[in-house]
Amino acid sequence: MNIKDCFYLGTIVGKYSFKGELLVKIDSDNPENYLTLESIFVDLPTGLVPFFITKCQLHKSSLLRIDFEEVKEESVADMLLKKELYLPLTLLPPLEGNKFYYHEVIGFSIIENDEILGSIFTIHDKGSQALFEIKRKQGTAFIPIHDDFIVKVDRINKTITVTLPEGLIDL
Repeated sequence: MNIKDCFYLGTIVGKYSFKGELLVKIDSDNPENYLTLESIFVDLPTGLVPFFITKCQLHKSSLLRIDFEEVKEESVADMLLKKELYLPLTLLPPLEGNKFYYHEVIGFSIIENDEILGSIFTIHDKGSQALFEIKRKQGTAFIPIHDDFIVKVDRINKTITVTLPEGLIDL
């Protein structure tokens, strides 16, 4: 499995017990959606490696406590701390309307007032405000990903129509 065919689910942030259970911080508003997983990919130096789940439950509402078949010793659990977890893109539920997954809009054109401003090259989501980075004829521009700016997401034509504050695109 290649990482480009997967989505980031979360990071192993701690150990729960000396029997190998691990605590995972999930990048989701609904961690309970992932309680019935049978396996998950762990990003190791050798690539994505599948780990099979024997038990998974919520822990303090924002974490998952996972017991992996392959992790029965504390030393193995220690090696997995801070590792990122991934799932195949096919497991993502489809979104409708103006909701979208970041990976699905890469390459979409940004349109304002019937004019193509550019196409989405990448998305920056590590700061306090997620941003579209768009390629334009005159270089690149950054547009905040904000519900107030997004008018319409058209998956068929691969466009996102926006209404931006005056001068924002020129910053």
